[in-house]
Amino acid sequence: MKQMPKIEKFMSNMPHTIGSNMPVKTALEMMKKHHIRHLPVEQSGELVGLVSDRDIKLAFSFGEDDQMTVEDVMTSEPYTVSPQTSVDDVVLNMAEHKFGCAIVKQENGKVVGIFTATDGLRVLGEVLKGNFKPIQH
Repeated sequence: MKQMPKIEKFMSNMPHTIGSNMPVKTALEMMKKHHIRHLPVEQSGELVGLVSDRDIKLAFSFGEDDQMTVEDVMTSEPYTVSPQTSVDDVVLNMAEHKFGCAIVKQENGKVVGIFTATDGLRVLGEVLKGNFKPIQH
């Protein structure tokens, strides 16, 4: 039996991050520009949260988007894992708690990657392709 791979094999390296004091509009512009839905939030080089496109859309529904900062809408305790965490532990924990992503950070706290639900689906597809015959049409 093969050994379970680590999350570092499937994560997106060097994810885009945003400062906690940045305007929410800036976060949304970054997400659109880079075609992403999650931004780790840093303050003085330290991870302090996570902002998602869903967080921003909810904030905009209240109509005060000109004054809001990322800190106002972020999740302050995001799900984090080390690069050495096994991929099965990450995907099962994400599914159980309905997390949209896992932020991958080193022991020193440096953010080195992000693993999203989309990445999890890609892993599932690879596993299925490797273990089953394709359906003949």
